[in-house]
Amino acid sequence: MHLGATLRLLRVDAGLSLRDLARRIGVSSAYLSRVENGVDAAPTPERLAAIARELDVPAPLLMDVAHRLSPFVAHYLEEEPAAGALLLELARRRLTAAQLTRVRVWLDTEFPARAPWPDTPVPALSPVLSPDRMVLRMTCGALEDALDVAAGRLAAALPEVSASRLVAELRRREAESSNAVGNGVAVPHAHVENTPPLAALVTLARPLAAETPDDIPLRLLVVLVGGERGPTWLARLAHVARLASHGLAERLGDVEQASEVQARLAQLEASR
Repeated sequence: MHLGATLRLLRVDAGLSLRDLARRIGVSSAYLSRVENGVDAAPTPERLAAIARELDVPAPLLMDVAHRLSPFVAHYLEEEPAAGALLLELARRRLTAAQLTRVRVWLDTEFPARAPWPDTPVPALSPVLSPDRMVLRMTCGALEDALDVAAGRLAAALPEVSASRLVAELRRREAESSNAVGNGVAVPHAHVENTPPLAALVTLARPLAAETPDDIPLRLLVVLVGGERGPTWLARLAHVARLASHGLAERLGDVEQASEVQARLAQLEASR
């Protein structure tokens, strides 16, 4: 997974220049540029936490995209070494997302949380995505074709916004910087004032050759529009990137029924 693409996507939507963000977290703009372009490795958990703080998004989201343990988890493992052995046991048994959800339900029943989890609620994708805005196994020759179709589905739910306007806004944002986040997923998105957050999902019958941060062809688009800005919007984008890092394209790419997409997406989001 290409963490740098997600950082750039969030930074641009937050209205921060490369130099501004680098200054705020105490690094050089050259270093941050190398991270965003995948030249340098993902930052340390502590630095990722600093980036999350400046972007005003939940730090665990970035940790999860980078597949790094948060400092909270790392400190707990240091305090309770037996917890590390339990994690190894979970890995050895290769529990599925559904099985991990069952373990989580048992934990909530047997050992209720004594204090709130140190995280901000993340807006899920499922509630803003409906079956009529899913285009499955589409065949197209260019990204613009997929955007046109997605914009048409979104415009049907926004009577005062035309599909042509949505397409123009989506293309304008794409021109600022790529919306591809890696693992075959792109997140085209646009701000449209006075509209609720909505999503369309397009899966591709054949991978689409496009510029992506990890050179993996596009297989799935999550197209987002809405009037919201700030932390909630950025968390929504970061959440989709997190889903991508955990195999969103692989899990949904071969599905032919909207109901199955909903089921698999709900399962994936419940496991995060």
